[in-house]
Amino acid sequence: MRTPPLVSGLVLFAACQGTRPAAVDAYTADRDFLAAHVDTLELAGPDGARVLLVPAYQGRVMTSTTGGGDSSGWLNRELIASRRFVEHMNGFGGEDRFWIGPEGGQFSVFFAPGTQFGLADWFTPAPIDTEPFVLQEHDASHAVFTRSFSLQNRAGTRFDVAVHREVVLGDAGEALARLGATAAAGVRGVAFETRNTLTNTGTEPWTKASGLLSIWILGMFNAAEDAMVLLPFERGSEAERGPIVNDEYFGRIAADRLHIDAGRGLVLLRGDARSRGKIGLGPRRARSVLGSWDGAREVLTIVEFSRPAGATDYVNSLWRLQDDPFGGDVVNSYNDGPATPGGKGFGDFYELESSSPALALGPGAAATHVHRTLHLTGPRPALAKIALAVLGADLDALPVP
Repeated sequence: MRTPPLVSGLVLFAACQGTRPAAVDAYTADRDFLAAHVDTLELAGPDGARVLLVPAYQGRVMTSTTGGGDSSGWLNRELIASRRFVEHMNGFGGEDRFWIGPEGGQFSVFFAPGTQFGLADWFTPAPIDTEPFVLQEHDASHAVFTRSFSLQNRAGTRFDVAVHREVVLGDAGEALARLGATAAAGVRGVAFETRNTLTNTGTEPWTKASGLLSIWILGMFNAAEDAMVLLPFERGSEAERGPIVNDEYFGRIAADRLHIDAGRGLVLLRGDARSRGKIGLGPRRARSVLGSWDGAREVLTIVEFSRPAGATDYVNSLWRLQDDPFGGDVVNSYNDGPATPGGKGFGDFYELESSSPALALGPGAAATHVHRTLHLTGPRPALAKIALAVLGADLDALPVP
């Protein structure tokens, strides 16, 4: 039961329209704004890279900078400044937030038993929405958060869980080397990762028959007219690997917004916050890397995540009863926009997301999902070379708005 004051769910869409005011140094503006409204924690590297966290928002990474004044995380300024909670979901923003899946289906933890799959019955569980995580320790380059709580899924299954979440500021050069690329002169970067562990603290095993959970990490980034999400995929026939992309979450996406480059093995989705849509890639298509390109700000973002070899069961988050509740996606991307014609969206952002496999954990067992984020700025030719090497994306041949 949520105890903080709530405002109407209808206000959710209006309250989430905050955008960053113009500023010479975007990161400083974001940091000062957050510090005025909520307790923050900053990780700092010797080269000027910074990562800004909010313990009260479940140890969320709100934004980061390469040290050049850039700030990549989207902030919901109006909601944060209100210091109030809204119904359904508190979209504070941030480029790495901890969630638990599945969102939809008969084993959803966002829909109560007996409810319908509509927005009116959709509620983000309070422990991953409005309740703080506990800051256990921190230094200049890392912070550790913990929290124990219980969840119930739509089938009525109770899950007793403990979360251990560590945020680590790394080295951008080392992150690039792990991806098989190198930075050229003039390229600045910020690299961080979150190590998220979920433990079954109950007395019963988690089974497919009663539902499984997953670790789900989502990042909200500033939308732009020419921003493009880049999802590499494994090539092969549909008979061998299934459909390339799943865009059934909120209705089919128009052809001018979603493009499949079969030759390069790349799915492209606009990140302009003009049209609500979500896509996903399943375990036979997804690679362990995804990213985006913001041409106006000249920021290349690369997300990498851990993925157990041979894992095929992923929770299905479609908002309906499912024939295959463990036939879900490994990676997802969401572009915001109006939920209804003439309405307003949540805000000017798009998302890059990764998930762990469905977790069949016995009592006392645990699983960890690592989600890494790398932002790079600098000369476009150097960034284009990295994008091609890591994501298979030709920045000079992307669809134009």
